[in-house]
Amino acid sequence: MLMWEFLQVVIHEWTKYPKVEAVEWILKYMGHRLLGIFEARIYSQNGEDGIIETIFQKIGTTNQYFVEFGVEDGGECNTRYLRESGWNGLWMDTNYANEYVKKEFVTPKNIEKRFKKYFVPKEFDLLSIDIDGNDYWVWKAIKKYQPRVVIIEFISKFAVGKNPKWGASLKDIKGLADKKGYKFVCADSRKINAFFVRCDIIYP
Repeated sequence: MLMWEFLQVVIHEWTKYPKVEAVEWILKYMGHRLLGIFEARIYSQNGEDGIIETIFQKIGTTNQYFVEFGVEDGGECNTRYLRESGWNGLWMDTNYANEYVKKEFVTPKNIEKRFKKYFVPKEFDLLSIDIDGNDYWVWKAIKKYQPRVVIIEFISKFAVGKNPKWGASLKDIKGLADKKGYKFVCADSRKINAFFVRCDIIYP
């Protein structure tokens, strides 16, 4: 959202609510939707590196462990900057394998088996899902593991539903997140990735 568009929204909300409520609304709005202004691209495809760093500055880390699949060779992905910064984690991809990337075909039926195979902690800091289609269903199938932050790719131009071939809309993924106990905090400016934080962290 451009700054002038944001100011229009602020003005609209300011006239709609009493002063105190309007101030609270603006603070809430700035705290969530404007996380996108912290975008920075180091190893990520878009500006995810900066958003991830900002989120963890706000909520802190625990074991600094990540899981990401759909990373190709790991050269450009959402969690490479974290690995370079000393985090540990699991990378998986269908077509690539190297020192860091495990060659695995991820599906809703096998995802938790893959986590168990590679000794993923039951609670870890970040999960990033980017497998171009089946993202919604894979996240839905993860029940025994509770990442603190989830990044998941969505289809932004039109709501296509939860079709594994085309992916899911942001609306669909937000609905799933609500059921799983996660709060939507922002999307990147290109409207490719949605960022979610576990509700018990936001509202302890």
